[in-house]
Amino acid sequence: MTTQNSGHLGDTTETPARLRRLPSRLLSMAAAHADRLIAAGLAAEDARKWHYAVLVALDESGPASQATLSRRTGIYRSDLVAVINELAERSLVERAPDPDDRRRNVITLTDRGHAHLARLDEVLETLQNGLLAPLAQEERATLVTLLTRLVDHHSQAT
Repeated sequence: MTTQNSGHLGDTTETPARLRRLPSRLLSMAAAHADRLIAAGLAAEDARKWHYAVLVALDESGPASQATLSRRTGIYRSDLVAVINELAERSLVERAPDPDDRRRNVITLTDRGHAHLARLDEVLETLQNGLLAPLAQEERATLVTLLTRLVDHHSQAT
């Protein structure tokens, strides 16, 4: 069964009130919109959300093995290899054998990677502001706090 508005927010004025009261539905709709918005904004910068996640993890925590990056970013190891390959091809990260264990690689953010990350941070700030435009600053902070609490709770439960 397909619906006229499946896949996008569309006009919600005709949405039944019972559906508009379901937090799970509202979260799903907002998340789908946010995902499309962020994907398009990053694509305009020749990036993807997983590129950003890896660059941030390396910037905040320093060089790391692929296994460590997988844990830090939530990217499956098999998918992470492709992401690292893409970033390495663009000289945004370097992959080198771990001096303590030659079977492992250590991934390091390059100067070019730092510059690219700074640009992506600017792009994401603009996109986040657009996404949250109807909310005041205090409401935005409250939303982030509540979403963080939900995510933390459910990540501990699994």
